[in-house]
Amino acid sequence: MLWMTVFHACFDLSHFGYWPQDFRTDPWWTWQRTAIVSMFLFCAGLGQAIAVHQGQRWPRFGRRWAQIVGSALLVSAGSFAMFPQSFIYFGVLHAMVVVLLVARCTAGWGRALWFAGTVALALPWLAQWALAGPLADVAGPMDARSLNWLGLVSRKPYTEDYVPVFPWLGVVWWGMAAGQWLLQRRPAWLQGDVFAALRPLAVLGRWSLSYYMLHQPVLIGALMAAGWVLGRTA
Repeated sequence: MLWMTVFHACFDLSHFGYWPQDFRTDPWWTWQRTAIVSMFLFCAGLGQAIAVHQGQRWPRFGRRWAQIVGSALLVSAGSFAMFPQSFIYFGVLHAMVVVLLVARCTAGWGRALWFAGTVALALPWLAQWALAGPLADVAGPMDARSLNWLGLVSRKPYTEDYVPVFPWLGVVWWGMAAGQWLLQRRPAWLQGDVFAALRPLAVLGRWSLSYYMLHQPVLIGALMAAGWVLGRTA
């Protein structure tokens, strides 16, 4: 969560012209984004393993899932206001709406989750090869917004955040598989008190969705206020 906040703060600084950076192609930023999203979704899968192990029922899962759906719609609306040409129509929360539901339905796959995750991670690479060669005729429909949320595309769409089902479902499946393994073999690693020094960070984990939804409006608002003040004093 902290890494994500720093990353978004840097993005906002660039967006408002304080520190111009290339967040779309510079490996320094693109690899950071990949790492942050990977950690986010791996932990989501691990959390689902714990929830299923603790006997979480569908109604409680459904309430949380509905909160994510609502938050994803708010992200789309907010990003459309800021970036009408590249608004977020399938970002990380939109992906979670789909992948958490799939993960919940496949929780009983056990060790097969590792294999399923590997296949999910490999599919985009295979699709890119196929759409550039033997399946070139269907590249257009697969690259269209109606289907590119699957991630089986020949090129990435122009959008501020793109987290398609594949390969990211694979990360969630691996997280769930790791969680199930830990619960069976090393349950103590997922139990016990958090170190006192880390307890403030644990709050971010407990309120992750709320923090995710609020941190960018706060950062953007602060930069807009700073720009107004600097403009007034310039």
